Formats: sequence, structure tokens, C-alpha cells
Amino acid sequence: MTVQDKNETARRIAELAPWFHNLTIDGIDTAPNHFLGDYPRFKYEGFRHALPDDLQGASVLDIGCNAGFYSLEMARRGAGRVVGIDSDPHYLAQARFAAEREGVELDLRQMDVYDVEALGEKFDLVIFMGVLYHLRHPLLALDLLYEHVVGDMMLFQCMQRGPDLQAAPVAPDYDFNDPEPFSREDWPQLWFIEKRFSSDPTNWFIPNQPGMEAMLRSSGFTIEDQMEREVYLCRRGERGEMVPPPPRIVTAG
Repeated sequence: MTVQDKNETARRIAELAPWFHNLTIDGIDTAPNHFLGDYPRFKYEGFRHALPDDLQGASVLDIGCNAGFYSLEMARRGAGRVVGIDSDPHYLAQARFAAEREGVELDLRQMDVYDVEALGEKFDLVIFMGVLYHLRHPLLALDLLYEHVVGDMMLFQCMQRGPDLQAAPVAPDYDFNDPEPFSREDWPQLWFIEKRFSSDPTNWFIPNQPGMEAMLRSSGFTIEDQMEREVYLCRRGERGEMVPPPPRIVTAG
């Protein structure tokens, strides 16, 4: 690579700032002073072993792909098709630039998680990392993923708060007049943020660990592995009792 090429890369990185994903493009870090450190690479190192080393021919959907860190990693593992969606065109522009510089083909689309039915296909692996707590309708999102795009595996992460506890055993029913379960720390909980959390107005719901796992199970996902406190590898299983399919999208013809 010539000095001129490297200077051009540095110029484009600066032009596309700010970056939330720290990528290394042509030897230059996009977010070297990230407040979380080398993010998201340092998190990826904690669970990368749980994913197949060889994704040859597999289809991957990366929801909330941001600048494309996970999309690029899956392409490096040989995925046959990688689709990345994000509602923010700024992040998609970053991902396109990173993919172009790496010589990787990504199918990048500006799309909301609630619109995944429009993709019209199920994927071998769905990556749903760091998105759920930004959603006004988190269970609807999980139901839509189950119904329309998760064909087999889902790599999932959600911010959690509360003590590090194993969930209470799930009883088949609870007495209407018994308040005791609701005072337990190991009861599934989901805290609603009315205004801002960490200066972000899109942080809406934060679960505790029992709450997050219960939501996954209720939406039909079987937790196969928990690689870190907030990171799960799930498979498509059976829906919970009385969980209907989400409404289908009706478009004007």
C-alpha cells in the first residue's frame, strides 16, 4: 500500500466519523479512543469460540450491524451470504467503506428490525447484538425474528442490570393473591427507562438475567450456551404457551 493510499484511507475514516465500532482498516483504527476500549473486538474474543470456525455456504443476518464488525468477521469465516441491516444510514456508509477496503461482499440495507419479514428468507445464523434494549417493543422484535428470519442459530446480547443470579425455577402457575414471587431478586424483571440511560434516549428496557432468559424462552429460543453474562447462543425451538405469531406486514398493492 502506498503512502497516498493510506492517506486516502485516513481521510475517509475521518470523513465518516464518529465511529462506534473500532475497526482496523489499512492499519488505521477507526475509533482508537473508544470509551469501552477496543470495542467490539474485546467482547468478540470472549465468545468467538462458540461460533463455527467454518461457515462455508452459510447465510448470516447481522441486525443492527453498525459499521459491520460482526458482518466482516462472519465473511472471514467463509459465510456464503452476509446481510447487514441498520436503521442508521451513517453506520451503513461506514460498513460499505470497510467492506470495500477489505474486498468483502456484504448485502447492506437500511431497515428496521420490525421490518425483517420483508427480507423473505430464513438465515442459518442471525446476529442480534446490542439492539434489544434500544427497542420500544422488545418482545415483538424477538417474535418477528423467530417467525421470519431465524432458521437455526441466533447469537444474542443484551445489556443487563441487577445481581448475578440464577433464575428461580419456573412454576406452571402462580397464585393471584401471593405477592412473594414479585419481591424476589431472582424473579424475571424488565426495567423501563422513561427518559435517558447513559445519556441515550433510545435505551428503553433493561432486563435482569432471569428476565432476559425468560423472554428468549417465551419467544421460542432455546439457550444452548451462555458465553458471557450478556451473550447467548440460541437455537430456534418451540414457542411458549399462548404466544401467537406476530402480525404479518400488509403492503399496499
